[in-house]
Amino acid sequence: MITKRIIPCLDVRDGQVVKGRQFEDIREVASPVDLARRYSEEGADELVFYDITASFEGRKLFTDVLRRTAEQVFIPLTVGGGIETVDDFERVLACGADKVSVNSGAIKNPELISQAARRYGSQCVVLSCDVKRVGEGYHIFSKGGRVDTGMDAIEWMRRGEGLGAGELVVNSIDTDGVKQGFDLPLLKLVTGAVDIPVIASGGAGSAQHFIDLFRQIPGVDAGLAASVFHYGELSIPGLKRMLAEAGINVRMAYESGQPEV
Repeated sequence: MITKRIIPCLDVRDGQVVKGRQFEDIREVASPVDLARRYSEEGADELVFYDITASFEGRKLFTDVLRRTAEQVFIPLTVGGGIETVDDFERVLACGADKVSVNSGAIKNPELISQAARRYGSQCVVLSCDVKRVGEGYHIFSKGGRVDTGMDAIEWMRRGEGLGAGELVVNSIDTDGVKQGFDLPLLKLVTGAVDIPVIASGGAGSAQHFIDLFRQIPGVDAGLAASVFHYGELSIPGLKRMLAEAGINVRMAYESGQPEV
């Protein structure tokens, strides 16, 4: 049975972790270095670090805070924000990232996916998709969810897989920060369209939401969340205990030598 992953997300702006609602009303939360250390110790399966304004501001990702954050974790670290070229992959990997997430840069130049996959392997290339319902379908948004590209989301994800992406992060703008549950209709469409691992993001507000996610959309490989972990509404060990009790296969903290608190 495939082990489901629990992944905290650090959305970083100006060196601080921030969180908003539907990509707006952004507020500071804490230091990414402190949160990264905490989540690694608590038994998170992976960690995601996004420099959320790099693409919109047209700059490179801040590597100083990334390097200090990477030093605190002993779990896979995915990093994204302002990734426009293969050289950006190199720079981020050199700072301690294990995988690199591309979003707006891949929309601008889809060949970036295949170029990076050839150089570093598909397992290193994560295609992050900011998705919102528009009419009867779903569109891909760029620049941190600010710009509707008009691209059909499902077609773009299929194309990304074909170009060599090894994993998808599906960020639902409609459910982001609302804490009413993951976007299950969207995720059902995605998992039915691609064969690579899918990480669900946006909407987690309780342990039950993770249980519903993995039970109703068994093709989803991982659940990603931010504020429920940042504000202590859920602890990672506590969530994993509840998932295990619900019959969902997860890696418990003690299995990695970490205390279960």
